[in-house]
Amino acid sequence: MNVNTIQKIVIAGGGTAGWMAAAACAKLLGKSKKIVLVESDEIATVGVGEATIPSLVLFHKILGIDERAFMRETHATFKLGIQFADWRDTDTQYFHGFGTTGKDFWASGFQHFWLRGRELGMADAFGDYCLEAVVAEANSFSHLPNNGLNYAYHLDAGAYAGFLRRIAEREGAQRKQGNIDKVVLDKSSGDIRSLVLASGEQIAGDLFIDCTGFRALLIEKALHVGYEDWSHWLINDRAMAVQTEANEACVPYTRSNAHAEGWQWRIPLQNRIGNGIVYSSHHLSDEVAEQKLKSGLRGECINAPKIIPFRTGRRREVWKNNCIALGLASGFLEPLESTSIHLIQQGILRLLRMFPHSGCEPETVAEFNRQTVFDTERIRDFIILHYKVTQREDSEYWRYCKNMDVPDTLAHRIDLFRKTGHVYREGNELFVDSWQQVMIGQGLPPERHHPLIDEMTEQELKQFLLGIRQDIQDKVRRLPKHQDYLSKYCVNQGEAK
Repeated sequence: MNVNTIQKIVIAGGGTAGWMAAAACAKLLGKSKKIVLVESDEIATVGVGEATIPSLVLFHKILGIDERAFMRETHATFKLGIQFADWRDTDTQYFHGFGTTGKDFWASGFQHFWLRGRELGMADAFGDYCLEAVVAEANSFSHLPNNGLNYAYHLDAGAYAGFLRRIAEREGAQRKQGNIDKVVLDKSSGDIRSLVLASGEQIAGDLFIDCTGFRALLIEKALHVGYEDWSHWLINDRAMAVQTEANEACVPYTRSNAHAEGWQWRIPLQNRIGNGIVYSSHHLSDEVAEQKLKSGLRGECINAPKIIPFRTGRRREVWKNNCIALGLASGFLEPLESTSIHLIQQGILRLLRMFPHSGCEPETVAEFNRQTVFDTERIRDFIILHYKVTQREDSEYWRYCKNMDVPDTLAHRIDLFRKTGHVYREGNELFVDSWQQVMIGQGLPPERHHPLIDEMTEQELKQFLLGIRQDIQDKVRRLPKHQDYLSKYCVNQGEAK
């Protein structure tokens, strides 16, 4: 492509990834760029990812989205974290909350105070020092001053795409309906010149965003970037999803229950419950998986179970020539920690920060890919952690996970925490406090605490730990139940009169 200003952005594919990209590009670039999204009414989106993490709250603020309207239209509920059952071992449970656990000091993280307190018999469970975890387990919620409670959402992915579409079109984005039949490349540069629809219509552009899901029509089928397979670390290759009627009060957290060949999720929306099972087809047949999924349902099924085959890994390049892949087109990490929408969002914000106004410079492309690899691999390691650090040996599946080799980056984190209790944030990686919550929850307490903690007297340490617990408990006592708060918060102002 020549070094002229990029004027037209073509987004291939709709769904969550496509319409998030269209809404953000139209909102922030729409005055100088033409935004066109191509999608087919005949192609269904995967639409499984209904749980998110707190970074989506910031994305919505950037787009100026009214939270109440968003939650009404997507049937959303609040999410404070994830409850993990039977992961460390059968009949065990812990909570991964979205907040910070305890209080850190410049020389030592809170986990060291907790470790010393546990040795002296004066510390409660680690999760009891995380406000979000305690609020969630009390089934409470409220917006607190100064963003005092970190939260995300459970949402209807299909309704969310429709909500974003209305924003994008209001900001000037144009939708083209049709199947993509051909991707036309420039013979000299290898750039994408246009998309040809089955109708024969040709849609030219300067920059293309591939949101075509697992098919990856642009980034893989046209540009052949290759795929790095991670299935030797993340052995699940199937998900099965089904929706059930809402027959109980909505809790402000996702449930993740491990079983002998994988795990199951339960996600509460205002109008229904999202349920699913993630498993390895080498250890569990689809038929038995469906039986296992249905046996744990609490309400009547709204639809038939849907099987989604997948292969964990990433594209070797997510930006190639004048094409950038987002969402499933860029790779796949199973939804254990609800990071799919976050990775879409990160890709969009990274593109906006590094937007190639004057053409796709190789240096910009290389840096974009480097940052994307860093983000994806750190999240990959965090997900592998849940499988590797376990005491379960009750099935071939869990014995493999417990004894498998893991990436060097993860092995270093595990060894460092086990021997010293230290957790460090590398660069701008997503998870920080979450690492110690999950490692301790999975049964990996450090061998020793920081020697600095011994400078405190036992009475000082006791008061320090007790003060944190009392502060959390005082806040929780003043909060309404999640269902009550949700019902009032999401009422249309016109209906409330």
